[in-house]
This record gives sequence, C-alpha cells and structure tokens, in this order.
Amino acid sequence: MSASTNEDIYRVVKRYAEAWAANDLKGIIDSYHDEVVFHYAGNNPLSGTHRGKPACLAVLKQVKQKTDRKLIAIRDVLAGEVFGLIVAVEEFQHQGRAIQLERLLRYTVRDGKLSECWIHDADQALIDEMLA
Repeated sequence: MSASTNEDIYRVVKRYAEAWAANDLKGIIDSYHDEVVFHYAGNNPLSGTHRGKPACLAVLKQVKQKTDRKLIAIRDVLAGEVFGLIVAVEEFQHQGRAIQLERLLRYTVRDGKLSECWIHDADQALIDEMLA
C-alpha cells in the first residue's frame, strides 16, 4: 500500500530523520524500500541514478569513504502531497579541512518506506570536487 497523504509521508520521512540523527544504522537501512532509487546530481563519479537498496547503500558507503561525512543537524522535515523533504547540514572532510554544507533531500514514499531520493546540494561544484 502506498503512502498517499502528507501525514503518511511526514511520518516516514520523520522516522528516517530521527534514525539518521541518532546514527541508528539499522533504522536508516530499514527506512529504505528494497527498490529505492537515489538520484545524485553533478558531474562526479557518483552522479547519476542508483537503483535498489544494495546499489544505494554502496553509493552511501563511497560518499562516506571519500568525505567522512557527518550529520551536523536536521534543520527541518517537511511533507506535501507528493514529496517529503529533509533540510540537513552535513560536515565533509576535504583536503584536510572540515566543510559544512546544507543539503536538501527530497523523497517519495511507497509502502511506508523511502522509495526515491533526489539530493540537492547548496554547492554542487564543491561536492563534485570532493567526490572526484
């Protein structure tokens, strides 16, 4: 059964945000639909569409390895009729310095799980440089 109301979408996205903030790896992984799709923008080796939970978890691992990314704060969790949104601040390590970036993660929800995610970064050129 698909989530069809903003309340359903909000509940799923909020549960994920809470797991992420708590660094609850099991809760994070359990939030993803088996057929989840990630869309990474930009011009770097990870740009493009990643399909299925194994592929999406692999790309998250690569981002972590390349940037030692850490969540600093969840600024907001929003939901509408179609999408849920997390506004997050993350810290990335690059060339020996810590850089904080605002990121927007836009989700669709299906069967009570996150089914699709589009990642929008405040500084895509910097992300491309870090992930090169």
